[in-house]
Amino acid sequence: MTTTMKQLATATLLLALGNPLALAKVSPGEAARLGGPELTPMGAERAGNADGSIPEWTGTMVGAPDGVNFETGTIHPNPYAGEKPLFEITAENMSQYADRLTEGQKALFKQYPDTFRMPVYQSHRDGGYSQWTYAQVKLNATESIIVENGNGVENAFGSVPFPIPSSGIEVLWNHLLHPMAVREYALYAGAAVYPNGNIAYDKVEYDSTSYYHDPRIARDEFDGKQASFMNRMLEPARQKGEILLGHEFNNHMQNPRQVWQYIPGTRRVRRAPTVAYDTPQGAGGIRGVDEDRLFNGAPDRFDWELIGKKEIYIPYNAYQLDDPDLKYEDLLTVGHVNPDHTRYELHRVWVIEGTLKEGARHIFGKRRLYIDEDSWAAVLADNYDARGQLWRTHMQHHTYAYDLVGHHARVAVYHDLNSGAYSAQRMINEESVLPLINHDTREDHFYSPANLRRMGTR
Repeated sequence: MTTTMKQLATATLLLALGNPLALAKVSPGEAARLGGPELTPMGAERAGNADGSIPEWTGTMVGAPDGVNFETGTIHPNPYAGEKPLFEITAENMSQYADRLTEGQKALFKQYPDTFRMPVYQSHRDGGYSQWTYAQVKLNATESIIVENGNGVENAFGSVPFPIPSSGIEVLWNHLLHPMAVREYALYAGAAVYPNGNIAYDKVEYDSTSYYHDPRIARDEFDGKQASFMNRMLEPARQKGEILLGHEFNNHMQNPRQVWQYIPGTRRVRRAPTVAYDTPQGAGGIRGVDEDRLFNGAPDRFDWELIGKKEIYIPYNAYQLDDPDLKYEDLLTVGHVNPDHTRYELHRVWVIEGTLKEGARHIFGKRRLYIDEDSWAAVLADNYDARGQLWRTHMQHHTYAYDLVGHHARVAVYHDLNSGAYSAQRMINEESVLPLINHDTREDHFYSPANLRRMGTR
């Protein structure tokens, strides 16, 4: 039995016995493994896989690669631009790769056998994080604890709280708190693409600050407010000028998400408690609020189980999707985004599954998340209806962002398998302002209802 399998078996036994330590910090001895010969500083397996198709982790790219001049607000140069696909997975040959595909990917091959394909490239594990981030991970390993029956985390700061996890809820919290931009400003376009070829666009001015990831805040002064955002709708015309202000916290029971909304038609600011869970959001309402980045917000309506680790072909190093020469009409083909511009690599992922609790309300009866071991970010999600039928399958493309010094969420694609429609979000190809990451700061009063009122009425 491998070390990982032994840990999972022990964790399952402890959970069955009701031991609260199964959801808590690890010993200093366990934490010492981080950055050693077995585990990376983030808790991933350092070694590659048996056949070499997953390489050993290097983490040598910390910020822009050598010889690359980059400034935030410009396109990230693709460090692997010269590479060609090793092979393609199609509906005809997918049975050869079935063990390394998700049910959602298989469903897309079945639904679009003539057009959906997955170009598979050489896998890379070069992206690294700052030494400050690694230091926070090691501190979190011995200090972070789960509270409120899984709905909050305490004593965590700066990065993933549970780099050596033993439960599904710990892996989920690693996704929720994986390294993100301290400050992010962007104009992001979205689109709902329908089976008849019609496209409905939206556009948002996105402005967020993550206090949890800010190295200028002393660890012992972090007050539990995870992040704030101020998002203004620019398109479609009927929503232009609507603004959402929100605050997110590390304890969803003590401090649920706080959201205010400005509606131009009423010229009033009001609380918006429904901006959570499965409330439809984005063009066409194809995804819910808690499907942003595949899962966000309170995890309380589901019981989360750790399935284990798998080798899966996942969207990775998706620099091609941001190409400014790629027009939206060329990217947004019927059924799915144009495969000519996608990139998949074989990586190890943590697999967790959420089952809707008895008496809880949500459109999904079950949701399965696939979380990259190196970044702890969710990359694929399969969501099932109350009858247990696969309904929606989503993919979150990522790049290694030099200004973030870490992996960054790029184009997200949300497929409704029943209707045949899909939504693509976070597109930047035709926008006048490209994402600015960690370029400046916002004063706390910027993210306030008073400022929201001023922004809406000016």
